[in-house]
Amino acid sequence: MPAELGAKSDVAIDNKLSSLNPVALVLHDDDINSMDHVVQTLVSNIPEITLEEALEKMLKAHNFGAVILVKCPLERAELYQQRLTKNNLITTIQA
Repeated sequence: MPAELGAKSDVAIDNKLSSLNPVALVLHDDDINSMDHVVQTLVSNIPEITLEEALEKMLKAHNFGAVILVKCPLERAELYQQRLTKNNLITTIQA
């Protein structure tokens, strides 16, 4: 009987760990938002990003078309994506 319980526990742990596999939240360049708006939106909606990092990431997206903002668990990436979309930024999530 304990082997069964252990097996169920292992499955639950594996499921939790797989949900923590980091994904990339990617910001795409657009012709709509000002650079200031992008920087302010990043700083106010993604706690991991400092003002300096937001400036750097905005410029990379502007110059190269896209940039990885953060790598984090899927659920957090989805939350950040929702916040950024509400502020008219274009993002995607990549596994």
